[in-house]
Amino acid sequence: MSRVLFAPFSIIGSLIAGFVARKAFDGIWSAIDNEEPPEAGEEQESLARVLLATVLQAAVFAGTRALFDRQARRAFRRLTGSWPGPKEKA
Repeated sequence: MSRVLFAPFSIIGSLIAGFVARKAFDGIWSAIDNEEPPEAGEEQESLARVLLATVLQAAVFAGTRALFDRQARRAFRRLTGSWPGPKEKA
């Protein structure tokens, strides 16, 4: 039951996390390079630069998503007294 009640927390958290992650990635990338991050389909970009941008973006998005998911679960537990996910392992 807590999974159903947690769904709105998860959806809202995901949307906020995506926005925050995008801003964070843009800020980090601007410290690395003055140009826009390259796309994989851009013919003139080096593979190293494309991979750097892709790996950095993936790490920022995954880390931000994990942070927001964890905090949403903690807030849900504070509000309901129930953890929305797997229980502790014995």
